[in-house]
Amino acid sequence: SPAATRAAKDATRTIPIVMVLVADPVGYGIVNSYARPGGNVTGFAFLLPEISGKRLDLLRETIPKLSRVAVLWNAANLDRKGELKEVQAVANALKVAVEKVPVHGPTDFDHALSVAMKSRPGGLITLDDPFTIVHSKQIVDLAARHRLPAIYAVKPFVDVGGLMYYGPDRFDQNRRAGVFVDKILKGTRPADIPVERPTKFELIINMKTAKALGLNIPRSVLLRADQVIQ
Repeated sequence: SPAATRAAKDATRTIPIVMVLVADPVGYGIVNSYARPGGNVTGFAFLLPEISGKRLDLLRETIPKLSRVAVLWNAANLDRKGELKEVQAVANALKVAVEKVPVHGPTDFDHALSVAMKSRPGGLITLDDPFTIVHSKQIVDLAARHRLPAIYAVKPFVDVGGLMYYGPDRFDQNRRAGVFVDKILKGTRPADIPVERPTKFELIINMKTAKALGLNIPRSVLLRADQVIQ
């Protein structure tokens, strides 16, 4: 994550560091540029802001009448501001209102979503964060209770019953991080290894959850799915 990579970079300017899940390494000042990172850090950019906007696109395509969406995120994670801006920009273009749902602790989820439901959102987006991932089952159960179709930032959410997941293939990135390590061990400086963007993305749809919500997933969305859970 950006925070962990910054901490590692602050601890050493000489030991090579390979990052895997950093959304905007240039914006966070971790590297100088994608092509010439400089310093001792290289690896993968995760491109979270753009992907969050794409998730809203997919949710709107799945629910054509969507007019308001709730966005849940960890309020303590300041790195999510870029994602919120991207979601808002896409929402403005689609004429979808955004109901922001910040949470500060595990006891906030129930109350925060209950308050958000007063504005009658037609869908839910969660922003990627270790805190929300740890509480994925709780969030998925709350979405089911409120009958709220949701698209999530990481695969574990659909594994515990979430409706949809879209994002970079993290396992692919972790495997490919070994290529960076190999280059460094063979003598290439991190400063000279370009930062890569994700090239493999996944769309997973849980049809059990769709049926429970009474939601008819459009064929155009199903045809793009990498995995459909029956």
